[in-house]
Amino acid sequence: LCRGFHAWAVLLGTYLFGEVGDRQGVHLGLKEGEVIHLRRTIGLLPAVSLVIGTVVGSGIFIAPKGVLMNSGSVGLSLVVWALCGVLSTFGALCYAELGTTFKKSGGHYIYLLETLGPLPAFLRLWAEYLFIRPAVASYVALAFGRYVVEPFFIPCAPPPVLIKLVSILGVTFVVAINCWSVTVASRTQVTLTFIKMFALILIIVPGIIALARGQTENFQNGFEIDTLTLDKLPLAFYSGLYAYGGWFYLNFVTEEVINPNRNIPLAIIVSMVTVTVCYVLVNVAYYTMMTAEELLVSDAVAVTFASHALHGLAPVIPVLVAVSCLGALNGGFFGSPRMLFVGAREGHWPVIFSMIHVRRRTPLPAVLLLYPLVVVMLVRGEIFQLISFASFSRWLFIALATMGMVIHRYRFPLHPRPFKVPLAIAVTFTVVCFFIVGLSLYSDPWNTGGSCALTLSGVPVYYLTVHRSRLPASWMKVSSESHTLSFPYNIMSVVLVTDCLLQYPKWQVMFKVIRGCGGLWNSSGSCESTAFVSPFQTTAISSCRFCWRWLSRKFRPTEDPGLNPSSCTD
Repeated sequence: LCRGFHAWAVLLGTYLFGEVGDRQGVHLGLKEGEVIHLRRTIGLLPAVSLVIGTVVGSGIFIAPKGVLMNSGSVGLSLVVWALCGVLSTFGALCYAELGTTFKKSGGHYIYLLETLGPLPAFLRLWAEYLFIRPAVASYVALAFGRYVVEPFFIPCAPPPVLIKLVSILGVTFVVAINCWSVTVASRTQVTLTFIKMFALILIIVPGIIALARGQTENFQNGFEIDTLTLDKLPLAFYSGLYAYGGWFYLNFVTEEVINPNRNIPLAIIVSMVTVTVCYVLVNVAYYTMMTAEELLVSDAVAVTFASHALHGLAPVIPVLVAVSCLGALNGGFFGSPRMLFVGAREGHWPVIFSMIHVRRRTPLPAVLLLYPLVVVMLVRGEIFQLISFASFSRWLFIALATMGMVIHRYRFPLHPRPFKVPLAIAVTFTVVCFFIVGLSLYSDPWNTGGSCALTLSGVPVYYLTVHRSRLPASWMKVSSESHTLSFPYNIMSVVLVTDCLLQYPKWQVMFKVIRGCGGLWNSSGSCESTAFVSPFQTTAISSCRFCWRWLSRKFRPTEDPGLNPSSCTD
């Protein structure tokens, strides 16, 4: 019964959303054999806006506190910001090579799949939708809601319920435009990127002017370190790298980029150089107008800076920060569903999520899956623990992807690579990422262990759902014919379920569906198919057989239903 309704839902989804991935079919006015794809509508400016708009979120307005706290001095914190920018640029260049070598959407997932195999790729997909993407999106959405609401409640604290409500409205807006049109979403991203660049300039200019006038007292003894320890330095880099996070989102939409061989490397280089320079200058402006003690006690560094430097324009800063968070949220919802879309297309996720809307050419089911996950996490409020989990897992898989790139170079030296990053950059980035991940095991073992456990929980799921041939025979007693006949079985279930829904009264539907779908029972109620013998399936069959016998005593059809169970075999 469940398989029948699932197949009926897939057929309905195909009619509404489009064909599955790259597979062929007939649907909604398309010719037989015609294939639909995501349109290439992202040019150079939208690509640059996607990278900058996703990188510049809430991090630069909040993270300076974490970097300073864990680095121990003003001078070293600026060095950490610069090194994080260089390291992120190295990683972005590695991903530029991967994006031009494997011209598929999906980012980390597709690169792990092509270089290291299906299991690491599935674990990346599993971690992305289990805790990474919902936690990061919820964190950014809460920052958006907080900065929108706070100006109306000064000097009081805003109600948490109102913050969550505004956050959910922001997420709903972003999901709506990403479901509506790729063009609308990319143009929205361009607009929001220009606004957030204006916010950065509004912070940089007063700070640089004050510095040029000789206001340098906060930089005296800038490298005097009293509290720096080895276990805290990785946390300083984590805070900085979080603010730079998002440089890989352009690789999630490779199939929609116009001329990817040119635009992907160029957009990444322009974006990362711009962001790195702006971030360092913003922190210089912070330290020019604020002491280290003032920065450490501030929960919203940008707002405190505005009260010191901008005076009359201070109320504008929370609005600009909220717009910046909205842009980062839009970039995340624009890119991340493409990973799910490609994963479903490769057979690692339910097939319905590899469908695209026929007219709008958006991966609508993949976008909609994220929405309830983020909303539930916003309502529950258990986000910050998962943020710690997400940082470790995200950087571990990024390091694995770049390591896979080096391995792929060695194994396939003749593979076309339109853009090739120097090997020293790739090796340096990979080693540094593994070093930071390794140090985090020492500095924060509980969160790191939790992240490992959540990620590795996908291993049994992979072998139970994707790679079933590796399971012991006692776990999976399924005949060899069951897989080859599953598609005709689903089609037959579609026809039977739909026929019941359209032709018979409601009180007869359950009786006829349970009795007719799948050919599991003959007239005596015994199972005919030899393919369904696993413990879970046996339990399901026994339950349905009991329901069938009970319904046969309670209800009698007024006419022959035309559904002969003995003829509907698998």
